[in-house]
Amino acid sequence: MGFRFGLGEGLRDWLGRRTSTQLVAAIAVLAAVALSGSLLVTGLAVRTDQRQQAALAALDDFAAVTQKLGEESSLNADAVTEGDAFYLSSLLAALQSGPGRDAVSIEETCRTGRGGAGVRYIRGPVGKPAGLAPLETARRVRLSRLGPDIYAVTLPRGALCPSRAVEAVVVRRPFGSLQVSVGRVVDRSGKAWGWAVLAVITTGLVILISGLAASTWSRRRMTHAIAEVSQALDRAAVGDFSRRATEIGVAPELTELTVQANRTLDRLEELMTWLRDSTDQLAHDFRTPLARATARMEQLAETDDLKTRHRLGREAAHDLKGLTRQMNEALALREGEAWRFETVRLDHLAHGLADLYQPLAEDRDIAIRVEAEGEVAVLGVPSLLQRAAANLVDNALKFSPVGGTITVRAFVGPGGAALSVADQGPGIDPRLLSDPDYRASVAEAEGRESHGLGLSFVRAVLRRHGGEMTIDDAGPGAIVTAHFPR
Repeated sequence: MGFRFGLGEGLRDWLGRRTSTQLVAAIAVLAAVALSGSLLVTGLAVRTDQRQQAALAALDDFAAVTQKLGEESSLNADAVTEGDAFYLSSLLAALQSGPGRDAVSIEETCRTGRGGAGVRYIRGPVGKPAGLAPLETARRVRLSRLGPDIYAVTLPRGALCPSRAVEAVVVRRPFGSLQVSVGRVVDRSGKAWGWAVLAVITTGLVILISGLAASTWSRRRMTHAIAEVSQALDRAAVGDFSRRATEIGVAPELTELTVQANRTLDRLEELMTWLRDSTDQLAHDFRTPLARATARMEQLAETDDLKTRHRLGREAAHDLKGLTRQMNEALALREGEAWRFETVRLDHLAHGLADLYQPLAEDRDIAIRVEAEGEVAVLGVPSLLQRAAANLVDNALKFSPVGGTITVRAFVGPGGAALSVADQGPGIDPRLLSDPDYRASVAEAEGRESHGLGLSFVRAVLRRHGGEMTIDDAGPGAIVTAHFPR
């Protein structure tokens, strides 16, 4: 049991260390060997059957010969006369060459290789032996499975046939004072069998060669496919996501791996693009409050007026608080929670934001209205979506006039779920989103935070979720809509 277990472990270990190409080549070699082995076994079986048929015929011939010899087989050298010796020699010669003895003649056997021809050799105590003398001297092998005193005798070329060697099954037994050897030539496999052997050998060679060729080609193809994936990954490692591996046609068995590698590269490119764009936006957003706070601190250092110093300090503190808030939002984009997606109900989010900002809205006599069209669900990161939606409401609240209305709407549009926030303020210049430099210059000129500063974070979050942001005119005011894909 332990030996079998060890053998199985060894086989699994050996297979585990072999490449697919080596396994294919090994299978091809085994197939060729198995085919050759089956041919050998079949040939041996056919040869055994042919020898058995020849042995049966030789036994019949032996019985017929001994029946004809009769009492002459009792002659011995001491009692035989010169006339008896002459008679015995003539009788043996007649038995050897009598007409109608065999269905197949020796001439036909020598010409075609067909078996069945009879061969005999009879040697008496006196006189000249009769028959085929090489049956006495040729190499013979005892065929014990076919019966006692039965031999396979190989007659070399020239012994029976001038142009070919033949094999005969011979019954070699004494009969009285005579030594009788009677046999039949074993049938050759024949032309059909020769063609069959050639076909099997050719098939084995074709299997072997094609298997080796297929394994070599498969190895090159797989190596090429893996090289393409490796090159794409190497380029991605240095920030170049322009290359992708060929998914179909190079190595079908690696298609799933190639597709997965390309999908991973696509996702990495998307994330890197999103991170780069988010960083660019946040960098521009940080620059404006920093520049403004720096300018106010310089003014604070240069003025001696207490009222002015108090105002500048308050404004600088406000700029720094805004910068801190934006930094916290940037950190949220890189935290682990930004990567865990789950179902988020936008209609619940809209009602929650309305409750959160209602006290601030009441202080400015601003109404917050929620419109939700049933259950509106998306797949996303709850904390990021909540912060992005809060930025939209916060911006709308800052720029809505006293007595105005903010409408938060969750609905399902043609492209998927959406969340919009509409105010009745001065509206938003689209260039505040498309051109960061323009947004920074406007913020510095107006001396306050513009809509664009908060919306950059919203756009970054939406890109993380595969969505987009649009700005429309509310006449008056603006409608900022976050669109999510289906």
